[in-house]
Amino acid sequence: MEIYLVRHTTPNIEKGICYGQSDLDVTNNFNAEVSEIHTKLPLKEITRVYSSPLKRCKLLAESFYLPIIFDERLQELDFGDWELKAWDDISKKELNPWMEDFVNVPVPNGESYVMLQQRILDFYKNLPSNIDEKIVIVSHAGPIRALLSHLQKIALKDSFSIKLEYGEVVKI
Repeated sequence: MEIYLVRHTTPNIEKGICYGQSDLDVTNNFNAEVSEIHTKLPLKEITRVYSSPLKRCKLLAESFYLPIIFDERLQELDFGDWELKAWDDISKKELNPWMEDFVNVPVPNGESYVMLQQRILDFYKNLPSNIDEKIVIVSHAGPIRALLSHLQKIALKDSFSIKLEYGEVVKI
């Protein structure tokens, strides 16, 4: 099986804002970004599309004109109480413990990076294994990094060394 992990296009949000599972729209550059993504995929050979249900992934997944299986396990990290707050407005008392160990420490009323990895690995391990299939998984940087760190045996704390631009396609 060939799997193409695709990070969503650019979300329409100011820099410096904490977002994860907030359902953001896409920028005006969406169509150009989608066209670029399409050039990186064997579109006529794709048999299945999985996607995070969040709009920034859903719109991209719909551009493949195939049935989509939406799966909440593909969503970005749940930033809980910090969703849509400016990073600078989050109290240091809350932020510092998480920054010191974001792998294991959950965000208040959210999740930790290891929790995110557990759900993406659950998704990955439960994919049907048809050798002849080529599938697309549209997701976010967090779940894609967490999966790649597992597959490449990179410690989660070091997974940010895996660079993933908006619209990035990674074949596994």
